[in-house]
Amino acid sequence: MQFNKAERKRSKLRLALCGVSGSGKTTAALRVARGLGGKTALIDTENGSASLYADRFDFDVLELEAPYTPQRFVEAIESAEKAGYENVIIDSMSHEWVGSGGCLEMTDTLKAKFHGNSFGAWAEVGKQHIKFLEKIVTSGVHIIATVRMKSEHVQDAKTRKVSKVGMKYEMREDFEYEFTSVFNIDRDSHLAVASK
Repeated sequence: MQFNKAERKRSKLRLALCGVSGSGKTTAALRVARGLGGKTALIDTENGSASLYADRFDFDVLELEAPYTPQRFVEAIESAEKAGYENVIIDSMSHEWVGSGGCLEMTDTLKAKFHGNSFGAWAEVGKQHIKFLEKIVTSGVHIIATVRMKSEHVQDAKTRKVSKVGMKYEMREDFEYEFTSVFNIDRDSHLAVASK
């Protein structure tokens, strides 16, 4: 083991764009990727909805269908790396957690194997989830992930205007640690606020 003088180097972006439905997560991800330059691959778990923007942005798409296991996301990122893409957009990362065949469903299924012991089931699924997060961190390409937020309607006391706001990420708690930056996008204004 040897220590070397630290240098500021070009690193790869790890960006999470979070928001409720209609906040502009996909468009924002495509704009960021365009700004980064290079070829962009988009892993679409939203039933082909990203392709609605094909007339405005240049990207290739992989329409990933259920089951949304962590391993399938890892394989999709690795395929993009091997194909020479500089940017990978995961739209939406939430499916790995809450989608059909995702971590929550995998845990429920494994509880039977562990005779109702949720700790054993979570230990097994947690390892797979960590491998997915590690792939995001160690990838040699820029990773931009969209994350759904559970929404709630709130009313402004003065204007009486009702707005739809994001209250909680549809993802495992503390996922933000693996990202360089995390932005929460407001549905009404489409402005992003950095939470990290």
